[in-house]
Amino acid sequence: MTQPSAAAVLAAAEAALRTNPSDPRALLNKALALAQLKRLGEAAAAYQTATRELARRPDPSSELRSLLERARAIPAALAKAFEVAALERIAAAGPLSARIREALDIQLGKSKIYVQEPLKFYFPGLPQIAFYEREAFPWARSFEACAPTIRRELEGVLAKPEAFAPYIDAAPDGVSDPSGLSGNMNWSACFLYKNGAPNPAMLAACPETMAALQLLPLASMPNRGPSILFSALKPGAAIPPHFGFVNTRLICHLPLLAPDGCALRVGSHIRPWREGELLIFDDSFEHEAWNRSDKLRVVLLFDVWRPELTEAERNQVNALFAAVDEVSGAPPAWGA
Repeated sequence: MTQPSAAAVLAAAEAALRTNPSDPRALLNKALALAQLKRLGEAAAAYQTATRELARRPDPSSELRSLLERARAIPAALAKAFEVAALERIAAAGPLSARIREALDIQLGKSKIYVQEPLKFYFPGLPQIAFYEREAFPWARSFEACAPTIRRELEGVLAKPEAFAPYIDAAPDGVSDPSGLSGNMNWSACFLYKNGAPNPAMLAACPETMAALQLLPLASMPNRGPSILFSALKPGAAIPPHFGFVNTRLICHLPLLAPDGCALRVGSHIRPWREGELLIFDDSFEHEAWNRSDKLRVVLLFDVWRPELTEAERNQVNALFAAVDEVSGAPPAWGA
């Protein structure tokens, strides 16, 4: 038996819808016929209307379920056709930039919009940049050149396991810890400075590391910074998505032990660690990390001022936090 053409199916579906505009069978047939005719926008609209109608019917017939299953591919086909057309037109207009690619992914629903969401303090007017390119920092190359020396000092620290402690302190009894990292050595740290306070023993063990860091614009903040540490992530460990405390600093990672299978996601961007190559990012974006290798991953982690802040603004941010501490009369609930 000859199957009716797409045009004939569409005509029959539209005739049925003139009698009953909410007929899900007619809507699904219309969607499928329109898809065959490459009218994907109209097909997707008919499919969406049909799914709304079917949601009101707790037990659709087997015929309706079969039609619905066939029609499920329509939104994806529309998105793919749009992506292909958009990429062709964008390429004709000039080279494809990373930003327009990200904008297209957001438009297609492949990525969400990520913005700065610091937990403690938000400074307005700063650019929404997840990863900064290290070439933008005049000190980056010379600091990277110190990586072999810093790694040698790290090896001495790793020989003293007691130098490392869980990055997240053990949670008090009765306090929920969904991450499972409280008091857990899967993610551990050896601090040279913690929230602006020096660790004399580690400073003595790592003089070359500190000499290299002294040339950088470290984010010195009362009771809060800088924080300088060796951050270790065991094989198979993962750090769940979270946000940093402020958007006035950038976090820097100098990878010292970086096996394949280790990466950092900031917003919608994922970058692997490469030994000796800085990663500089805004931790006020949602971010997470993982070690999917069978070896230890260690980075030297430290924070620097955002380059967009003037010297006066940095001083004023520090004055603001000094006022917070003066009024509260207690150390801040803070972290690295």
